[in-house]
Amino acid sequence: QVQPVESGGGSVQAGGSLTLSCVGVGRAWTNYNMGWFRQAPGREREDVAVAAIIEYGITEYADSVKGRFTISRGSAKNTMYMQMNNLKPEDTGVYYCNTGTTWPLRPYGAWGERTQVIVSP
Repeated sequence: QVQPVESGGGSVQAGGSLTLSCVGVGRAWTNYNMGWFRQAPGREREDVAVAAIIEYGITEYADSVKGRFTISRGSAKNTMYMQMNNLKPEDTGVYYCNTGTTWPLRPYGAWGERTQVIVSP
């Protein structure tokens, strides 16, 4: 499987914003649901997405990010973004994108190289 490519992470202070980008390769990325997964420092990667685009373009969010993160699909269907506003220290971690099931979205495909987000108090 071809790995997706994540980018856009960085280091910000609490209350700041970042936009993550994902480019997937392959037909699955134009046909399947997709989402963002994260792994906090010292913890296992969460097996359910924190944000996802599912059937009919419906967007879903975990309670921890609802109202602060916005997921969207690019004009090229294999691209995806996540606008992260009002970031909190607990959002610190590495973020991955992947295709997956319906909500709560669990991953199907290969993992990419991830992008790191650091939020300082």
